[in-house]
Amino acid sequence: MSDKKLNVAIIGLGFGAEFIPIYQKHPLANMYAICQRNEEKLNEIGDAFGIEKRYSDYDELLKDPDIDAVHINTPIQAHAEQSLKALRAGKHVACTVPMATTVAECRQIVEETEKSGLTYMMMETVIYSREFLFVKEMYEKGEMGKLQFLRASHQQEMAGWPGYWEGLPPMHYATHCVGPVLALPKGQAEYVSCFGSGRIDENLIEKYGSPFAIETCHIKLKDSDLSAEVTRSLFNTARQYRESFDAYGSEKSFEWTLIEHEDSVIHTGEQPERVKIPDYGHLLPEEIAGFTQQGVYDSDENQHLSFIQGAGHGGSHPHLVHEFLTALNESRAPYPDARQSANITCVGILAHESAMKGGEIIKLPEFTLKS
Repeated sequence: MSDKKLNVAIIGLGFGAEFIPIYQKHPLANMYAICQRNEEKLNEIGDAFGIEKRYSDYDELLKDPDIDAVHINTPIQAHAEQSLKALRAGKHVACTVPMATTVAECRQIVEETEKSGLTYMMMETVIYSREFLFVKEMYEKGEMGKLQFLRASHQQEMAGWPGYWEGLPPMHYATHCVGPVLALPKGQAEYVSCFGSGRIDENLIEKYGSPFAIETCHIKLKDSDLSAEVTRSLFNTARQYRESFDAYGSEKSFEWTLIEHEDSVIHTGEQPERVKIPDYGHLLPEEIAGFTQQGVYDSDENQHLSFIQGAGHGGSHPHLVHEFLTALNESRAPYPDARQSANITCVGILAHESAMKGGEIIKLPEFTLKS
């Protein structure tokens, strides 16, 4: 372990601003620089948080030899290119989801990470949410018995979001539901089969050529008797926002609440029991534990749509930062590392391909699997 603080730069200051105070207070980090194309917003955020190093040009930021790691929070189509540029510039990378938008881009990031020896972590919120940590604790204590089946869904109305979201294939942004079904058993997807259902507005279909209102994918886990099912919708489907995760065990099962702010349910045979999900700030350094309950986007006058619709992302942000920084400090792989991130991301990409082919079984590429 090293006592040296890591100089971190955050790229993208919409949702990304949420992470600034967490890095500022984490004992292993120095919140060194920020980057935003809009200079007015760049200076507004820089002044608010007292950050001196400011860049409006990402390429210029990467030339700074004092930056150890970048945390990317930009639109999804920029993730792969910006991750690759950072790795080639000698920087460790934390990147918001998804890792990339094509299988080829995922392959390039894995190859670049392994060639350089640098660290890559996809910052998937659900697998560090208090709900997931609650189920994980039950499972690891042996309370659930043998895992028998996993299910997750992410249903969200994306009308009004930036233009690149319009008509996006549902499974192309599926990490919030794929992540937990692979993370709980520490499994890897071996192959997928997915069906599309329904139809979105004709004007939405044009951009990506994807007609489906809902896509539902079955995942076969490698070297396991487990399978999982994930469901995703983005447009023309009447449903309150929901990121959900269900886990069925031989002794105890967990089902996410159907309605936001209601209690989830534990089953132990015939009698279900409502359960209050506790907070998991106690797993974090004292300096950042409070960020599981409150962040930049909590106040009425200072909100970001991703944070609002994601119900604060389950208090996951400080857990994500802590995992990334401690992995670097301890010279170990974070979860998920580059291959695991590729496996999670490629499930969604290939699931949509399967849906367009009528449910054809498609195997995950070898570069997404760990031996």
